[in-house]
Amino acid sequence: MANEPEKIAGPNACAECHKQETEAWKGSHHFKTFREMPRNLEANKIAQRMGVRRIRAESLCLNCHYTVQKKDDKDEPIAGVSCESCHGSGKEWIKLHSSYSGKTAQTETSAEKAQRWKLAEAKGMIRIHAIYQLAKNCYGCHVVPNEALVNKGSHQAGSPFELVSWSQGEVLHNTWYSKGKANVPANAARKRMLFLVGLGVELEMSLRAVAKATTRKAYAFLMAQRVDRARKQLAVAAKNAPNVPEIAKMVELAHSAGLKLNNERLLAIAADGVSKLIVSMTDKYDGSSMAGLDSMIPGPEKFKGTPRKPAAIN
Repeated sequence: MANEPEKIAGPNACAECHKQETEAWKGSHHFKTFREMPRNLEANKIAQRMGVRRIRAESLCLNCHYTVQKKDDKDEPIAGVSCESCHGSGKEWIKLHSSYSGKTAQTETSAEKAQRWKLAEAKGMIRIHAIYQLAKNCYGCHVVPNEALVNKGSHQAGSPFELVSWSQGEVLHNTWYSKGKANVPANAARKRMLFLVGLGVELEMSLRAVAKATTRKAYAFLMAQRVDRARKQLAVAAKNAPNVPEIAKMVELAHSAGLKLNNERLLAIAADGVSKLIVSMTDKYDGSSMAGLDSMIPGPEKFKGTPRKPAAIN
């Protein structure tokens, strides 16, 4: 995830303006983990196996389950998974992104607005158009990046994560541009991009996990299974969207390195290649020409939780 404790502004800084989005977050498991995880029986069993005495005080758990802020030279968890976990540590960009270039929303010119967003992104803000960066933050934890956690701690190797179904459920908070009147779901074109980029990142992160595996135990096998599932789904996607040749190239790369121990170099090369192809796709396509993927994309019945209904104006 994108947390840099010394640069974390904290969710309260975002909530000053983003009231609707904050309320959506408060209804999510991302918010609730702050209080619930230390009381969770299975979480405590995993912590004991890993030699972690306090879940909310040791980095093994903090990296994925909390937002951590540097206070008095100490890393302090201040919330569960929150705004900056996905959108980037905000101290350097939070005031800039909301400044309207020193004017108002009505008087800021288009050129000034574009420059403001460019500067905010240069300082680490991850906006909604940056699907690859957002997805990396999701999959960076939902594909568990720690071999010992799985082999020694018996932690799951990750969630059965899929970007459309998880982003369009309880975590959906697209209320800003409607001024709080609606929590707008992704349109068909964006869902296609979310689905495709999500599959690509699943493949990339799983390849990197296999590359780092050191023993023939659960972690290596489970991550190899994730690679195999992702490349099979991408093979179907390549047939359904033949006008996007990058998909087939990702599948080809995924088969170019054996899913075995002591093969880090070739697996890393394959993962790097997949990464470059995803970036190329997000630069080149907007999803409008990928209707062939629609049959593969989960519908609302598969969404994780229910989106919050807006009740106030931002």
